[in-house]
Order: sequence, then structure tokens, then C-alpha cells
Amino acid sequence: MLSEFRAFLVKSNALALAIGVIIGAALGTVVNSLVNGIMPPIGYLLGGVDFSSLKYVLKPASIDSAGKPVPEVAILWGAFINTLIVFVIVALVAFMLGKMFIREEEEAPHKDCPFCKEPNAVDATKCKACASEI
Repeated sequence: MLSEFRAFLVKSNALALAIGVIIGAALGTVVNSLVNGIMPPIGYLLGGVDFSSLKYVLKPASIDSAGKPVPEVAILWGAFINTLIVFVIVALVAFMLGKMFIREEEEAPHKDCPFCKEPNAVDATKCKACASEI
């Protein structure tokens, strides 16, 4: 059973997927750290804005009749902007890594059938789709 599992990992893309998930999680952590590092200077350049604290308050915090504090209800759109920036950077880096390491196979040379336009081997004399002479 162990040998079958090993053969499955080697033959399928399960190992590549596992490695991709691990690298993706690590990359996400790095990009999150990068965004947390660059957002304060961007906020400073925009007039001292802290993006993580930007929010739209629907109901302010208050104290109920029993004396218990009631938390505010707010839409935290600044945190959403930070998360969106992290997503865009991770997607861009993943795209660039994919372009660097994943190469498409070159298409084998072929000739098209003049009747059905189906691609055939260069040395073929009959079309594999319509059986007409090429």
C-alpha cells in the first residue's frame, strides 16, 4: 500500500500541487509583510492616512442601559484595501513565476487538410479526419 501511494505521488501532479500550496502560503506571508511595510509610507505621502484604520461607522459605540459597552458597527474598508493590495501582489508574483518556470511545448509541425482544415502530420498523404488525399 505504501508503494502504491508513493507511485501515486510520483505519477500524478499531487506532489507538484503540494509544493505549490506550500510555496504559495510562504509567498503570501512574504507579500503580506511587504504590504504592511509599504502601506505606512504610502499613507504618509497621502497626508498621514492609516489605511488599516479607515472605516465607515454605521452605529457608534455606546453604553446600554445596564452600563455595558456596546461596540461600534462599522465597515472596515481600509482593511479591505490592504487585503486587496496583498491579493494583487500575490497574483502578480504568481503570474510572473509561472511565466518564468512554465514553458508551453512547441507545437509539432503539421499541414492542414484543404477540405476539412484538420491538422495532420507533415508526411501524411491522407487526412486522418475526412480521409481525403492531401
